[in-house]
Amino acid sequence: MILHTTEVTALSGYRLRLSFNNGETGEVDLSAELDGEMFEPLRDPKLFSTAYQHPIMRTAAWANGADLAPEYLLELMHGKNQQAA
Repeated sequence: MILHTTEVTALSGYRLRLSFNNGETGEVDLSAELDGEMFEPLRDPKLFSTAYQHPIMRTAAWANGADLAPEYLLELMHGKNQQAA
């Protein structure tokens, strides 16, 4: 099965509520992930709030063309991006 999101909802605090085609649902905090040319503009709450389910790529995307891979979003949701120092 190819992983993809089935629902994307922007929340306050640079968070997304996500549902995946594997049945998992949860929230991801992207506040520490908004770096680089495509993602820094998403620090504007109005732009961040444009998050939507891209109909072709089937992942989270924004009005400025930024998007994140569903696999990466699921890892963030599971907390795998936070490793002990």
